[in-house]
Amino acid sequence: MPGAVSIRGLRGVGVLLTLMILLSPGAARGQTEQVQDPERPSLLANLAKGLVTDPTTYAPSVLLYESMHLDWVSSQPFFHNGFIEGNPRYTVTGLPHDVPIGYGEGNRRILRDALANLPMALSHNAANRMIERMLIDRYPNHPGLIRSLGWIERLSFASYMSYRLSADHFRQWRANDRLAGQYGYH
Repeated sequence: MPGAVSIRGLRGVGVLLTLMILLSPGAARGQTEQVQDPERPSLLANLAKGLVTDPTTYAPSVLLYESMHLDWVSSQPFFHNGFIEGNPRYTVTGLPHDVPIGYGEGNRRILRDALANLPMALSHNAANRMIERMLIDRYPNHPGLIRSLGWIERLSFASYMSYRLSADHFRQWRANDRLAGQYGYH
């Protein structure tokens, strides 16, 4: 598709930018050994706190769950009226255009699918925060700028991935809702 941006292309740009930042000259430092500031939390503690409290860690999975659940719930009136499921992941046989699985099993699969995307956001945010911490160590006069850029990058990634993962399901939910109204299934 012309003009489409691929994940691989975005990764390549991210790697290139990271290398440029890491290889750029930093502030001059003395030859003395640096001592860990007792007021500053360790990298691991800072990383764990940041991952747990940052909504961008959870947003893609939460939005995927909600979009898939709305799609699934809006499909139920059709199933009760003899329609078949087009998605092979949600059919009894695993083949497209077949009898749908039960409502409860569908909910369990939706939850598993949503949780399966959580490691992607966790690893992205962990890498982002480690780079952010390294840059703050390298450029100690600009911590606010570095943290702001880190937040913007995490927010952009979470927004992009949330859209990619859930947009089709939200569209299907709205289409199901309109069609159910036309058929009188409400």
